[in-house]
Amino acid sequence: MIALGEAEGEYRKEHLVPFGEYLPLENLLAGTIAFFDLPMPAMTPGPSGQAPMRVAGTLIGNAICYEIIYADLVAERARDSELLMTVSNDTWFGESIGPLQHLQMARLRALENGRYLIRATSNGVTVIVDPRGRITARAPQFEVASITGEAVPMRGLTPFTRTGSWPAWLLALLLVLPGLRLLHKP
Repeated sequence: MIALGEAEGEYRKEHLVPFGEYLPLENLLAGTIAFFDLPMPAMTPGPSGQAPMRVAGTLIGNAICYEIIYADLVAERARDSELLMTVSNDTWFGESIGPLQHLQMARLRALENGRYLIRATSNGVTVIVDPRGRITARAPQFEVASITGEAVPMRGLTPFTRTGSWPAWLLALLLVLPGLRLLHKP
């Protein structure tokens, strides 16, 4: 994402999609890929800790495509921003429920972080989501359209934005430990 005009900054996708945008275990799989004559993905991830973009004096935390599903990554972006924005090419999902599921995950990120979220997609699941996860403006799916609406810059941090998901992982571990002790009793 590149800011143009009076906006400032850029964002390079940090969390790439395995096999589509990069090849995990490339050294081990390269021979197999060559044998089947498959194209090799060749994207390079952007660095972590990228500064938010600034548009009209508002700091914007970005996520490209599937990055929006990673709660901790979005929380990291939200800590330094006042608004969230994501862009995605969901067209390859076709008429499946994929774009709508992707939208549900994006709505959850707005709710978790108490931020408005602007989501622009290529297949019409383009929305503005308020900090409570409610859609306030939406384009019709599979039609060329634009939307207008309000997105208010927000300050402050929600508990999730402060901590990320580590409290949930800790709770899960605490719930599993008694079960593990039961497995080891004679």
